[in-house]
Amino acid sequence: MWKIGPVELESRLIVGTGRYADYATMQACHQASGTSMVTVALRRVDLSAPQGQGVLDFIDRSRIHLLPNTAGCYTAEDAVDTARLARELLQTDLVKLEVIGCPDTLFPDPEGTLEAARILVREGFVVLPYCSDDPVLCRRLAEIGCAAVMPLAAPIGSGLGIRNPTNLAIILEQATVPVIVDAGVGTASDAAVAMELGVSGVLMNTAIAGAQDPVRMARAMRLGVEAGREAFLAGRIERRLYATASSPLHGLLGSSSR
Repeated sequence: MWKIGPVELESRLIVGTGRYADYATMQACHQASGTSMVTVALRRVDLSAPQGQGVLDFIDRSRIHLLPNTAGCYTAEDAVDTARLARELLQTDLVKLEVIGCPDTLFPDPEGTLEAARILVREGFVVLPYCSDDPVLCRRLAEIGCAAVMPLAAPIGSGLGIRNPTNLAIILEQATVPVIVDAGVGTASDAAVAMELGVSGVLMNTAIAGAQDPVRMARAMRLGVEAGREAFLAGRIERRLYATASSPLHGLLGSSSR
């Protein structure tokens, strides 16, 4: 069990609701992943959809928390307005804050993210900002009251995995709030590496939804996150340049004892 602000979660894997072939596949992936929280872009929520045909009808809200996001916003003002609307429609203070700075790379806008985060924190939102893997930016977001920081591992949807573990290590060293890797994970080993670094959780969408077998990948991601967390808690052995025998060298056959 771990917490983001006031919210307690069992799973450290947060997944999305986009890019699936259909809602039934999305629902099956949520179940296979064991997730306790899913992100929802407000533009995907059609409250006028017939019963049983909207995205919310395929999310088990008895065990899964909704994390509305401000996807598609390119200014702080648009992100704040979207967050306010999401809170009104979905009855939650949680928000994944996204202020995009570049339409080609989908890298976040640091200045816009800070500006929007300040406003939303003052208004009582539980803010989880998507941001670059900049230790200074992450520290400032935590200082203004964000409930977590979510640095990217690689560009959104790229599947490149952890590109800069050094920056993540520095972010973790300075962290006063949960650190969640967001964007860039491609497969279960990427999720495990992130967790082994000591992050609190991993957020992903395309890596599961875009897999050849999304449900199986969702299950693999669940296991990768769990294995990585266990390895982090266990503490890995020290890296050495030379071999270290795992069996005793004394008492070998043919050796003489004096």
